[in-house]
This record gives sequence, structure tokens and C-alpha cells, in this order.
Amino acid sequence: MLRNKYPSFRTVLAGPEIVRVAGAHHALSGVLAQEAGFQAVWSSSFEVSAARCLPDASLLSMTEYLTAAANIQKALGIPVVADCDTGYGDNLNVAHMVHEFEGMGITAVCIEDKLFPKMNSFVGDGQALLSVDAFASKIETAKNAQSSADFFVIARTEALIGGLDVDTALERCRVYADAGADAVLIHSKARTKDQVVAFLEGWDGRVPVVIVPTTYPAWHIDEMRHAGVSVVIYANQGLRASVSSLRGTYRSIYQAGDSTGVEESIASVGEIFDLQRLAEWQKLSA
Repeated sequence: MLRNKYPSFRTVLAGPEIVRVAGAHHALSGVLAQEAGFQAVWSSSFEVSAARCLPDASLLSMTEYLTAAANIQKALGIPVVADCDTGYGDNLNVAHMVHEFEGMGITAVCIEDKLFPKMNSFVGDGQALLSVDAFASKIETAKNAQSSADFFVIARTEALIGGLDVDTALERCRVYADAGADAVLIHSKARTKDQVVAFLEGWDGRVPVVIVPTTYPAWHIDEMRHAGVSVVIYANQGLRASVSSLRGTYRSIYQAGDSTGVEESIASVGEIFDLQRLAEWQKLSA
């Protein structure tokens, strides 16, 4: 009764609309994203790391990221896409990652073509990339390791993040698609959408394209759809909103000496009970 049933990410992507995905780092944020209408949740390595006050730099283990993703998925009726960084090592690690994430009910993972250990894409100017052939081998390994044909592997290129041009990003993604990737993610930290639009104009459509518009937030969903985007991930806005909200609430209570000033703007205890599905749990002891 208390276990949610959810479609696979592949099933969601097969629908007619662009898939909107929200970043999360625990079950509560995932449930709130689902409540808002998002079709999937991104178990973000940046958010999971930040929740531990650690940098997104391959410090946490695969098991820690897996636990976070699995806990989110258990609470949802929509699929989780797990941000698996570089696959946690070489081809052997990638195969193990697929076995473990798939075994815990995760139906989609994303791996990127940077070297392990990785550093968050928005840190500094230099991002060392794995060779095209080596990363294509990782993709092939991931696809060969999956148990179900439904499992979905997204190949993320950091070519633009590393200062390379759009043609290089296109070349890499074509190789990754030919290696078996179910979709490609083109990542950019430019302040406009121009690089991503140029990529989409040059893409041949052999697999869907995923984007993460963190640094070009004004791009509207209708324009993305027209440009050929299949999946958009709002990867960290929830975490950033939480930081602002918590900081303001804590400061207000401390400075005022009581919590009266914030009570009308924060969730009630009853709302938390609803998110916990308390009534369903209470029926078990009736």
C-alpha cells in the first residue's frame, strides 16, 4: 500500500511533451517536485554533496549517491534520473554502477565524459575530458551491463564546459549515440542559449537531447520544444531556494526572539503530516 508505482523514464520520454525534470537531494524535495507537476526527478550529485556541505568533487562514494537516489525513488510515482558523474571510475565501475542502480529500481542514469575524479562543471575554467573512444567504451559497457531493455543511459558531454567548440560536442555525441546511448546531454555554462541552439541545429536527431539551462534560465519551455529539446533538467534551483528560505527563516526567528513573524509563510505541521502520508501509516495500526 505504501510503496509507490512509477513508470520508467523511457516510458515517460515516449510521451508527446518535452519532459521536465527537477533536481532533488532527498525524498521530500522529490515529492514536492512531483507535486508541482514535474515528470521526473534528477538525483543531483551537486545537491546530494551540498546537503552534506561537501563539494561536488567525487568525494562521496557510489553507495552514498545510490542511497540518495533510491530513497527519492521509493517516495515517488515518477521516475528518478540518477546523476552518476563519470560512472565512479573505469568500465568495471560503470558496470557495477548499472547493476546497483538498476537493482534499486532506478530506470535512468546519466554519465559524463570527464576524468575521474571529477570537479563540478561550474568550478574554474579547465575540465579534463576522457577520450572519445574511452567514453564510448563506457557507454557500451553500461548498455551491456543492464538487465532490462527499459533501462536508460544518458551520455553527457562536457565539451563546451571544457572550452571546446560546438562541432567537437556534436562529434562526441554522435559517437556516444552510436555506442548505444539512449540520449545525449549537452552541457554549457554560457550566459546565453546560443551554444546549445547551435548544437541542436547541427544534431541529426538520432537520439533525444537533454539540456540543463542553469546559466541561461530565460529560455522558455515552448522555445526549447521548438528547438528540438526532448528533456530539460532544472538541476539545482530547488536546493538554492531551500538555502535562501532556511537562511531567511532562521535569521528572522533568531533576531525577533520568537517565530510569530514567519508562521504564516511556512508550511504547517499538518502539511508535513500529509507529505509523510501519515494517515496511510496510521491505518496500519488501526
